Amino acid sequence: MSAAGDAGRGPTTGPLGLDPVLLEILACPAPDHGELRPGTPDDPAASVLTCQSCGRRFPVTDGIPVLLLSEATGGPGDDAPVASGTPADG
Repeated sequence: MSAAGDAGRGPTTGPLGLDPVLLEILACPAPDHGELRPGTPDDPAASVLTCQSCGRRFPVTDGIPVLLLSEATGGPGDDAPVASGTPADG
C-alpha cells in the first residue's frame, strides 16, 4: 500500500483523540514494552494509557501521550500515584 492510497481518507481519531494507527504502535517505555490501552480497568474513559504488562498509567494531555516513566502512576511496587516533582526513591 502506498501513501497515495491513504490520501483519500480523512483524519481519524480514536479513544482519547489519538490516531488508532498510533495506538497500535505505541508501547510502554519500561523494559517489558507492554501494549498500551486507553483508560484504566476501573475507569475506561480515563485520560491515560495503561500498560497491559506492568500496569503503569501514562497521562494523555491535549491528545498527546506523555510516555515518561517519571510521569507514570501505578505499576510494580506502587501502591499510590507518585506526586509530580517528588523523587521516586526519596
